Amino acid sequence: DQILLIEPSPAPGIDFGYRIYNGGSGDEVEHCGNGARCFVRYAVDHGLTDQRTLRVQTVNNLLELHLQDDGRVRVDMNRPLFDPAALPFDATGIVPRDAGGMDLWPLDLGANLQLRAVEVALVSMGNPHAVQFVADAERAPVDAQGPLIERHARFPRQVNAGFAQITDRGSMRLRVHERGAGETLACGTGACAAVVAGIRLGRLDPQVDVDTHGGRLTIAWAGGDAHVYMTGPAESVFEGEIDL
Repeated sequence: DQILLIEPSPAPGIDFGYRIYNGGSGDEVEHCGNGARCFVRYAVDHGLTDQRTLRVQTVNNLLELHLQDDGRVRVDMNRPLFDPAALPFDATGIVPRDAGGMDLWPLDLGANLQLRAVEVALVSMGNPHAVQFVADAERAPVDAQGPLIERHARFPRQVNAGFAQITDRGSMRLRVHERGAGETLACGTGACAAVVAGIRLGRLDPQVDVDTHGGRLTIAWAGGDAHVYMTGPAESVFEGEIDL
């Protein structure tokens, strides 16, 4: 659902530039965790580097990517941010509910839905996420609520809408409606945001397996100012050429 560009190093100590464009809208976006794993897999497989650890620069972030011996890729996703201004989110006139370690913000979705308001945890992983905890991810109203949350007026740059089901302290099921792309098979930054929110709520352990329609990711966060680490597979599917 995206096009990723590998560019020359923009500065000493950085191996490559990394740019990301959404397939639906064509907009350049700040971050894509799953894309970062594909990035290092492609760079190694095509002989662009002989290193197993790469430092890459996105439009607003510096990422460290490591190809493990088991073929999975571990990505340093940097620190999560919780200030509404970091997303950005317009908090004018509303007060969050303190859920014990994590603010949950009420979001009015309009009278056209039976459930007019939902509560979301706000997390920036270099890109904006609104995470909603649900009883059953498979039955969550992703198609109905996802576009309304994505384009809600309180998110001036739009937002990724996550629907997270905590199954136990070490596992989660997740669906994400992404900005400019709709629901995707997996969202790495969305998995990080959901796990971080669950940890701050006291409902998850520091390492969590996240099951998505596209597969399993492992997310680790020690809390506080610690970086979030995402580990998952990346496999070559096919190669081709397109005449532009």
